[in-house]
Amino acid sequence: MARSGLASRLYRGEADLNIVGRRKLWFTVAAALALIAVLSFALRGFQLGIEFAGGTSLQVPASVGTLDDAERQVDQVLAAKGGGAEVATAQKVGGTGGDLYEMRTSELTPVQTNEVKTEIANRFGLKFEQVGANQVSASFGSQVTERALLGLLIFLAVVALYLVVRFEWRMAVAALLSLFMNLILTAGIYSLVGFDVTPSTVIGFLTILGFALYDVVVVFDKVQENTRGITANNNQTYGEAANLALNQSLMRSLNTSVVALLPVGGLLFIGAFLLGAGTLKDLGLVLFVGMAVAFLTSILLATPLLVLLKNQEPRIQAHKKRVEARRGAIARGELTPRGTPRPVTADGGEAIDPEAAALAGSAPKVGARPAGKRPTGARGGRPAGGGGNRPGGAKRR
Repeated sequence: MARSGLASRLYRGEADLNIVGRRKLWFTVAAALALIAVLSFALRGFQLGIEFAGGTSLQVPASVGTLDDAERQVDQVLAAKGGGAEVATAQKVGGTGGDLYEMRTSELTPVQTNEVKTEIANRFGLKFEQVGANQVSASFGSQVTERALLGLLIFLAVVALYLVVRFEWRMAVAALLSLFMNLILTAGIYSLVGFDVTPSTVIGFLTILGFALYDVVVVFDKVQENTRGITANNNQTYGEAANLALNQSLMRSLNTSVVALLPVGGLLFIGAFLLGAGTLKDLGLVLFVGMAVAFLTSILLATPLLVLLKNQEPRIQAHKKRVEARRGAIARGELTPRGTPRPVTADGGEAIDPEAAALAGSAPKVGARPAGKRPTGARGGRPAGGGGNRPGGAKRR
């Protein structure tokens, strides 16, 4: 029978991928990526949106032409009338009177704003009132950040409490470390690529935490099922049982991630890039990147971290030593594994171990009387004659 493919074995949980056994590799890769992310935070920082950095937002009707043409014209106006300011971001948004092009730049003074609006109206043949301008304060971004941090702390506290009650504290620690790594790696990608950080980005970060937690709980539930009563079985270590749980739940986690990424990908690539819905870009980017990273961290980090913590427990350490000792005895031929067929003789019969046969022959049968010297007599110890236990033993006539 031909060996089934990898996809089929993944569905049945029979792929036997040694994920937990290679945990040192995953930890090394994760540490290297985290180091790159931290260095990017320190050297490059983040490209803050206008809500965090403050600035001026300019709007013109989308009927003036393409977004690229509008951005180029506004850049020229800002260079002449805006003190050398440049367009930081440009996107197409919906308005009450129709679609608009929104271009954000550094903060302009009221005089500069009026001059820029007048020049833009002249270039595009618009009325002065058709060109919009709004001042955005950086305090709004700071308020969003404070609220987001407060929400993050409350979320993590509730998650830790749930995991301790539902599973155990070691699983809670492993899950929280996996969530932190998810945040660091996602933020590192934002810093390296230069995505704008907006309030939508912050909301997206909180959203991916919930998705990452769901993925971790699915895997941990299977781990708990496989390792229940593990110390009573000397055939498998805790790490091996956890690795089996990963293989059994891997396809489920993959399917969940793919199904979740499809609509987010449509939101990002179709809505933001093809249709020009720029307001969806920030949220779509953080969701797409965060969900993809969450799948990897839940598989490659959460369970290996759990096994690392559980191996510090004395009970699990003693159990691991018993399993290794039993396997060593089997390898040396001192112990026969359960289920191993007995050897047969040349005529097809079952071979008998001489030592075992000798021991079996010398052992008394179940229910047999103890061996000993029976009393002598005509009837095995009974009195002579047919009297049985009557006195005198005289036979009646």
